Amino acid sequence: MNVSGPSQPSLRRMREFGVRPRRDLGQNFLIDSNILGVIEREAHLQADDVALEIGGGLGVLSEHLAQRVAHLHVVELDRALEPALRDAIDPFRNVTLHFADAIKLDLRALDPAPTKVVANLPYGIAAGAILRTIDELPGVRRWVAMVQKEVGERFAAAPGTSAYGVPSVLAQLACDVQVLRSVSRSVFTPVPNVDSVLVGLQRTGPAPEPGLRDLVNAAFAHRRKALAGSVALAPGASKDVRDRVRAALATLGHPLDARAERLSPQDFAALYETLRR
Repeated sequence: MNVSGPSQPSLRRMREFGVRPRRDLGQNFLIDSNILGVIEREAHLQADDVALEIGGGLGVLSEHLAQRVAHLHVVELDRALEPALRDAIDPFRNVTLHFADAIKLDLRALDPAPTKVVANLPYGIAAGAILRTIDELPGVRRWVAMVQKEVGERFAAAPGTSAYGVPSVLAQLACDVQVLRSVSRSVFTPVPNVDSVLVGLQRTGPAPEPGLRDLVNAAFAHRRKALAGSVALAPGASKDVRDRVRAALATLGHPLDARAERLSPQDFAALYETLRR
C-alpha cells in the first residue's frame, strides 16, 4: 500500500504500533493532514496559547499543535495508544499527556491553564466535553472541535428549531457559536457512519451559573410540555414553582404556556433572574 503524502503519519503509526480503532470509544482517527491547517486557522492559534486537545488518538493533531503553541495538554482515554502518541509528542518538550477520562479529569488543575480547546472529539462525549470546558475553564477564549454534524448543529441552533435544546442554550449563554464547515468522512479511519463538522465557539461571557443550568435542563426535560409544567416535574421542585414560572413568563412578555424551545438563551437568563427576585 502506498501511504506517502498527507495521510502518512496516522497510517504509519497504525501499522507500526498495531493500532486497531475501537468503536466502543468512538475512535475515528484523522488520516488527512490537509484538515490540520484548516483547524489551525480557525483556532486562531498564537505562540503564547495553551491548548487543550481531548482525544489525542494517533497524535497527528497533537504534533501539529505542539509546534504552534506555548504548551499543549493532550487527554486520551485509551492506554493502548500510548506508544503511537509518544511517537508523535516525544520530540516536543511543551506537551503534557494525560491518560484520563476527559469527563472526569480535574480540568481546573491543568497547569498551565488552557486558553484554547482544539480537538477531534470522540462522538460519545463531544457535547459533554464542550459544555464542561466552558464551565470549568474560564480562561479558554476559543474552541474549534471536530464533532458529529448533529452535535455541531445542536450547539449552533436557533430558538424554535428542532435542534435547539440544552446544549444550544448553555453554550450560547457564554459563547458565540458557529458551524464553521462540513468535513468529509474520508479524512477519518475507520470511515464513520455519520457526517462531521468543525464547530467554533468564541467566548463572550462567563459560563451560566448552576441555578441557571438547572433551570435550562428542567425546562427541556419534557419538550412536549409547556416550560412551566416541565420545570414543575423536576426532582425537588417546589409546589408553587409552576405558578411562579408562569408569572415570570408573563412579566417578561411570554405566553404562559410557552415551551422551552421558544425562549432564546437571553430569555432564559432573564427568566432565571426574575425567578430569583
